[in-house]
Amino acid sequence: MTVVDIPGSKSVTARALFLAAAAAGTTTLLRPLRSDDTEGFAEGLGRLGYRLEREAGAWRVEGRPQGPAASEADVHCRDGATTARFLPTLAAAGASGTYRFDASPQMRRRPLAPLTDALRSLGVDLSHEEAEGHHPLRIAAAGVKGGDVTLDAGESSQYLTALLMLGPLTAEGLRITVTDLVSAPYVEITLAMMRAFGAEVTREGSTFTVPPGGYRATTYAVEPDASTASYFFAAAAISPGREVTVAGLGAGALQGDLRFVDVLERMGARVRVTADSTTVRGTGTLRGLTVNMRDISDTMPTLAAVAPYAAGPVRIEDVANTRVKECDRLEGCAQNLRRMGITVATGPDWIEIRPGTPRPAEIATHGDHRMAMSFAVTSLRTAPGVTFDDPGCVRKTFPAFHEAFAALQRAW
Repeated sequence: MTVVDIPGSKSVTARALFLAAAAAGTTTLLRPLRSDDTEGFAEGLGRLGYRLEREAGAWRVEGRPQGPAASEADVHCRDGATTARFLPTLAAAGASGTYRFDASPQMRRRPLAPLTDALRSLGVDLSHEEAEGHHPLRIAAAGVKGGDVTLDAGESSQYLTALLMLGPLTAEGLRITVTDLVSAPYVEITLAMMRAFGAEVTREGSTFTVPPGGYRATTYAVEPDASTASYFFAAAAISPGREVTVAGLGAGALQGDLRFVDVLERMGARVRVTADSTTVRGTGTLRGLTVNMRDISDTMPTLAAVAPYAAGPVRIEDVANTRVKECDRLEGCAQNLRRMGITVATGPDWIEIRPGTPRPAEIATHGDHRMAMSFAVTSLRTAPGVTFDDPGCVRKTFPAFHEAFAALQRAW
């Protein structure tokens, strides 16, 4: 049995940083992810005037329920979507202050309008400096009264998460009616974490009611990243007789992306889930399938990258939102698979991959960490010669990925 140490969840770390900054008291985060995205989030909090102490294995955040200590700040959100969407929302709840948020060219291209439109409808003084609905943007904070708001979260569940976490910081609370929602399990992470920080949300159908009252500081352990674990689980699935176990991700895990192992099990891998770990073992057989990945779309590239090794076609459906991630992941996966000699078809929200033997090629990552990590899995069973145009893009979520993946291969 090969046990792989997966770093902390990016999604959980980002939410924990927001909640800790907003809470009354000092919060300790155990095993937070240290990556470009989370370091950028922590740096942004620092620019807003929040106090953080970062040590190996533990970060301490001094909360400010009243909002940022800085009256003015210029925050660069790097490539981080959670940073770029959560920090402006946190700043808007402050009693006063003027804050500017910008991001990398990649993040500037990603959509923001559903969230900023919702904030404006709640009375937030917010303006986009260049393209409407995109960074850079400026906020003149004066607190948020609260009330009713309608939100389209069909592009990203992060819009809903930002508003949910804002709710307890408003004077009257929020009633959020969602007209569309993608990646719903990420919202369940948000609700569970808000409860851990003392805020309870109720839901009736598509309406979420968030009472005012703020947050309480706590000690919070960040579980391993399930999306990152998917690459190691997939590696086992395409390697007959090989096995990978990830500790800390079990039956009680918050992250919906752990359901990726259910897809591998349907294809023929052997999966064992205990209370606090998950193990995947390759059986030598992988079946084709059709699967809806709307709720676990961050693992779509992982499945696409190993699909050629299945005995039949693999069709992944309902993943239109992957076209507005760090890159157009549907076309990015198709492009790389075709370079490797694999027959692929795509549609507006689907990709279908035929069985084949991938040949060595240079992988176009488009600066997207998930493209690099996914096709590292494909390379396990190709002849030597798979290269990456930007292998360092993995620093976004797992700076040591290539070393960890090489260590897995050596262990086998």
